Amino acid sequence: HSTNVTAVMGNLPSGAAICTTIPDILYLPELVFGGLVWILVACTLVVPANPQGWVMFVSVFCFVMTFIWMLVFACGGHRNRSGWAAADFLYHGIAAFFYLSASVALAKVTLDMKDGSDFQNYQLDISAVVFSYAATLLYFIHTILSAIRWKSF
Repeated sequence: HSTNVTAVMGNLPSGAAICTTIPDILYLPELVFGGLVWILVACTLVVPANPQGWVMFVSVFCFVMTFIWMLVFACGGHRNRSGWAAADFLYHGIAAFFYLSASVALAKVTLDMKDGSDFQNYQLDISAVVFSYAATLLYFIHTILSAIRWKSF
């Protein structure tokens, strides 16, 4: 069974192959959902500043780092396969943990806004919570698949 997974996931891709291989195909949805969290939280009143500041940091950090990571893979800047596979697993694990903590904090802030008079910001925050948990799930799945790929080297 592990040979089937390895055959599907293959080696570390480069170029356009990152859009067709598992788990690298998850880069684009991670960027989309992470970008939506960033935009939606930025559109609301960032109140309270903490933990909303953490949510903004996580969404911007993960968006920028995922984009850079995707470019490194697309440009073929990952010659040492085993080291890059381990780094890919480590980065996505950290991103999943960051997004989980940001999602929980954002959900708490959103629940606290429920009885407030600013219904538009409440709706934006609800959308941000949904996309934040979706990004968390994508990063978590990417972490698991990256770990499988790393262990197959």
